[in-house]
Amino acid sequence: MQFNGTAEYVATEDLMVAVNAAIRLERPLLVKGEPGTGKTELARQVSEALGLDLIEWHIKSTTRAHQGLYEYDAVSRLRDSQLGDERVKEVRNYIKPGKLWDAFSADRKVVLLIDEVDKADIEFPNDLLQELDRMEFHVYETGETIQARHRPIVIITSNNEKELPDAFLRRCFFHFIAFPDTETMTRIIDVHFPDIKKELVRSALTQFYEIRETPGLKKKPSTSEVLDWLKLLMADDVAPATLRADPKSAIPPLHGALLKNEQDVHLFERLAFLARRQGG
Repeated sequence: MQFNGTAEYVATEDLMVAVNAAIRLERPLLVKGEPGTGKTELARQVSEALGLDLIEWHIKSTTRAHQGLYEYDAVSRLRDSQLGDERVKEVRNYIKPGKLWDAFSADRKVVLLIDEVDKADIEFPNDLLQELDRMEFHVYETGETIQARHRPIVIITSNNEKELPDAFLRRCFFHFIAFPDTETMTRIIDVHFPDIKKELVRSALTQFYEIRETPGLKKKPSTSEVLDWLKLLMADDVAPATLRADPKSAIPPLHGALLKNEQDVHLFERLAFLARRQGG
């Protein structure tokens, strides 16, 4: 199996190397990077490129590792026993398979996405070490062992919100998706907007990267946000010349697509005010 990107996803050479190395090593691929750099989408594109089904497990702050294996509904079983329901005789009726169970029991190899692993408790990654290493786990209520019929390709994403345990990191192949440079971003834009005017792209990206580099910015705009911004610029037929101004001297047009909190909007309003004052 070899991942070479797709027509819809611009994968850099080092990212393709990382994906293929993880596949060969049969280790989880841990992908880090700031939000909006395509970490989650990578798993979807790998599954599409390799013709494999995708199983997605999106982690929340309340997610427990055991939920990825299975959940046993003891409350429903107790209630049914009180009602005399015949289902209580079979404990399997109260076991709900999790995403790892689904991936392990699949008829063919799948891609398993464990998305935003750093959102959960710090012990969450460690609680999955054995299962991801051995590709099996024990179901205590039934006494059975669930083993992977076909070892899945595991892609784990992290927004770097908290440090992950060393024992977990040792078992992964790691790749950091750097924010796209101008050349890579232009290729990404061409995929999404093949008919966009090149002059508009050049002007928009010049201002976009100047905005990202502005000191004091609380949240830098991401790839998905610049795509939204370009879509609006095209819809409103904004002239490239309008975008050539220094963002410090004028707040960007349709800035709500790029600036996502009031502090950053106020920052650019103050910069624009000071620039006008100095110019006067």
